[in-house]
Amino acid sequence: MPINPEAVGLSGKPSRRSWNSKDALLYALGVGAGVDELAFTTENTSETPQRVLPTMAVVLGGGGVPFDKLGTFNPALMLHGAQGIELLDEIPPEGEIESTGSIAAIWDKGKAASVEMVSESVNLATGKPLFRTRMTAFLRGEGGFGGERGPARSWERPSRACDHELRYTTRVDQPLIYRLSGDRNPLHSDPAFAKLGGFERPILHGLCSYGFTGRALLHSVCGGDPGRFRSMDGRFSKPVMPGDELTISMWVDGENCLFQTSNQDGAVVIDQGVMRFAA
Repeated sequence: MPINPEAVGLSGKPSRRSWNSKDALLYALGVGAGVDELAFTTENTSETPQRVLPTMAVVLGGGGVPFDKLGTFNPALMLHGAQGIELLDEIPPEGEIESTGSIAAIWDKGKAASVEMVSESVNLATGKPLFRTRMTAFLRGEGGFGGERGPARSWERPSRACDHELRYTTRVDQPLIYRLSGDRNPLHSDPAFAKLGGFERPILHGLCSYGFTGRALLHSVCGGDPGRFRSMDGRFSKPVMPGDELTISMWVDGENCLFQTSNQDGAVVIDQGVMRFAA
C-alpha cells in the first residue's frame, strides 16, 4: 500500500534508550567538537566535568514514533525536512530514557508527502521529562493524495548585521564518524545507494549539520553552558556535502535567537532557524 494519510494521530509503542560517557564523547566528535571543547570531548580533564551537547537529543530521542504505520515508501527518496528539540533539563553524560511518539501531521506537497513526528523522552532516573523532539520527513514521490499542504511558516531574515557568526569546516569523512552514533542510513556512506537517491556521492547527515549549528549556538549565545540551552528548530533546505564549510549566522533578541546556516558558496543549508535560551 502507498503512504496512509489516515495515520495522523497514531502512536507507537514506548521505547527505551540508554547511553554512557563514551556515547556522549563520540557524538561530540561526530558533530565536529575537538580540543577546544574538552568538556564535551573528554571525561577526565582536570577541573572539567564532562557535559553533553544539547543536540545529542536528536540521537537519543525520537523513539516510539510509528513509522511502520505510515504505509509504504521508498527510503532512498526520503529526506529529513526539519528538526526541533526542546530541552527540559540538562542531558547527563549517562542515563536511560523512555520515549513515546506519534504522527502529528501528514501534508500533501504535490510531488512529496511531508510527515511530522513528535516524541517525548522521560529520564527514568528522575521520572521527569528530559526533552522533546520534533522531526519532519519529506517523502519524495508520495504526494498527490489530495490532502492539505499545511500551514506556511512565518520567518524572515533580519535586515541588520548578525550578532554572532561562526565558521566550521566539516571533514570529508564526517559522515563515517557521525553514523557511529546510530544513524546507519547508507545514503551517507554507500556511493551506490546515494546515486539511487539522486546524489553523486554520499551526503552529510542533516542532523550532523544540525549538530554543528547547535555547537555554534551553544558557544555564541549560551557561553558554552548546556544548562542555558532551551530549544532549537530549523528546516533543512539544501544537502551538505562532506568537506563543506558551514557558516552559522545568529541574530539575538532577548532570549530568542534566529539563525541560518550556509555553505562556502553562500547557499543556505539550514533555514528558518529559531533557538531559545536562558539569558
